[in-house]
Amino acid sequence: MTFTRRALIAAAVSSLTFATLNPSFADDANTMTIKLKDGDVKVELLPKLAPKHVEQIKALAKEGAYDNVVFHRVIPGFMAQTGDVQYGNAEKGFNAQAAGTGGSTRPDLPAEFSKEPFVRGVVGMARSQNPNSANSQFFIMFTDYPSLNGQYTVVGKVTSGMEYVDKIKKGSEANNGAVENPDRMIKVTVGAGK
Repeated sequence: MTFTRRALIAAAVSSLTFATLNPSFADDANTMTIKLKDGDVKVELLPKLAPKHVEQIKALAKEGAYDNVVFHRVIPGFMAQTGDVQYGNAEKGFNAQAAGTGGSTRPDLPAEFSKEPFVRGVVGMARSQNPNSANSQFFIMFTDYPSLNGQYTVVGKVTSGMEYVDKIKKGSEANNGAVENPDRMIKVTVGAGK
């Protein structure tokens, strides 16, 4: 059976369109699922933008380090922050006063800033004043926030379940978004949950 050049191009375009429109055909190894109280949030991780950060997130998720970690800082109209595996685990070692100050046993990472804009659904890495201090904490944007562009590392974007992110318990704006009795990530998996 022989194929004309036109047939091969048409097949390639059809395949590309299918991959773009069908999320289940997406790169499963870079799909993170965050189970929240209201439903699952799917995040497409972006290793081409931030390979070291994505590798660290995937490793922590595979270890179960993100399971039961709270959203310690949630500011309406801005973002929801989580990922403090040191002090933010609601099941073991939770410290409400320290949540947001810790990281993981893994080393901090050098910044991997990009031109990817901080818009609704983008996932970025939290850090201190030092640009090379991101470790395990990350945040999900509720809205566009151009002042963050090029200042924080973008690691992914929500592809489904943003309506569940919107339902995360909000914190006090007067207290920098600190949340009393915060919601948590019940379980975080990457790929097929391995």
